[in-house]
Amino acid sequence: MSTLSAGDAAPDFTLLDQDEHPVSLHDFRGRRVILYFYPAAMTPGCTTQACDFRDSLASLQGAGYTVLGVSRDLPAKLREFRERDGLVFPLLSDPDHAVHDAYGAWGEKQNYGKTIQGVLRSTFVLDEEGRVEHALYNVKATGHVARLRKTLGVDAA
Repeated sequence: MSTLSAGDAAPDFTLLDQDEHPVSLHDFRGRRVILYFYPAAMTPGCTTQACDFRDSLASLQGAGYTVLGVSRDLPAKLREFRERDGLVFPLLSDPDHAVHDAYGAWGEKQNYGKTIQGVLRSTFVLDEEGRVEHALYNVKATGHVARLRKTLGVDAA
């Protein structure tokens, strides 16, 4: 597995969102993007993380960031997740984990003492030119958004 570092070009992609509309990373050029990868919609940790992004969205957007979430879930499940938890940012579907692979967000991890292949909860902050400013791997769901805001110098809303 190869990982990304600050200064690397962010791999471009086009994925379907929760409404089955194509979303391409290159459409966000000129804006700063927080791209986060999470294991599965509607699971406890992923719900905590998504709701933390939702609750911080105003302050993040005010600082010029667009938030995009990526998982292997299909659009119908992402739509249910959005509606259930009032999520107001795009949730993108990467069922074959090709984009996860491109970002180094797929690989070996420990799950209940077993080594498995799966999603490595990761967050990438991209600049206006599509370059990686921060590549954060194996983040924890709880408290991650608060730590990210601190790193970015973004006050809570």
